[in-house]
Amino acid sequence: MERSLELGNMTRVQEFVLLGLSTSPETRGVLFAAFLTLYLLTLLENALIVFLVCSHSELHKPMYFFLGNLSCLEMCYVSVTMPSLLEGLWTGPCHVPFPACMTQLFFFIALICTECTLLASMACDRYVAICRPLHYPLLMRPQVCLGLAGTSWLGGLLVSVVKTVCIASLSYCGPNVLNHFFCDVSPLLNLSCTHVALTELVDFLSAIVILWGSLLVATASYVAIARAVLRMPSAAARLKAFSTCASHLVVVGIFYSATLFIYARPSRMEAMDLNKVLSVIYTVATPMCNPVIYCLRNREVQAAFRRTLRGSRG
Repeated sequence: MERSLELGNMTRVQEFVLLGLSTSPETRGVLFAAFLTLYLLTLLENALIVFLVCSHSELHKPMYFFLGNLSCLEMCYVSVTMPSLLEGLWTGPCHVPFPACMTQLFFFIALICTECTLLASMACDRYVAICRPLHYPLLMRPQVCLGLAGTSWLGGLLVSVVKTVCIASLSYCGPNVLNHFFCDVSPLLNLSCTHVALTELVDFLSAIVILWGSLLVATASYVAIARAVLRMPSAAARLKAFSTCASHLVVVGIFYSATLFIYARPSRMEAMDLNKVLSVIYTVATPMCNPVIYCLRNREVQAAFRRTLRGSRG
């Protein structure tokens, strides 16, 4: 009887308090304007990429198909984390009901896992394009691209279900203050008052499979690409081949550097301020920069954009 009452008292947390990115009233207003601008710019950039890929037949290629998927993901991604960040900057620490926190956590995990596998699929696409150019139409036919993209989205959802259920099943008996701007894995585990060894194991194994697995695929692809590029006879051919991969390599480097630092380590992190700064990199900066990095110097995308502008003027 006493044991059941004790367990009942340990599950009374009905909401969490997100401290947000900054607790200083002097800086919150400036940060709110800056992040709202970044949020709207990110949505505009990625929506433009999706529109161009869908509306221009010359962009109906595997590379742009994956870019369109990535842009859709980035719009969802920032829409999961940015509203709570903006609310915290506008009103100060915000109260989030337990179900809403778990819902945000579910979509965040699903999208970050999907992005990992999408980036690996894009690396494979570049590998086939450069190292197996004659087999490219066969190996990267539409059915294969749809399968890779579908597997990325479905895999992210399945991993997220397992991790979210594990975290939601923990007991939270207070305090209920999260030193973060959204409901993330590490801050929630820090607040749990029950044994989290199994949940941390699930979190660590999923990090190995999804993060390290996809990074291994991307790294192996680029090692093979580098070897093929170095064997090319002319400098012009090497430069052209490298230019098709440089943008993706930059995005992979930024995303995995921040993500692996946070998630491929024991989940109970104490340096939460550092955690928040790194989270800004892959939840805000990366989604905003991806369209620019991928498409700013891409002639086909630029040509499609110019045709769209001419058509709207006509």
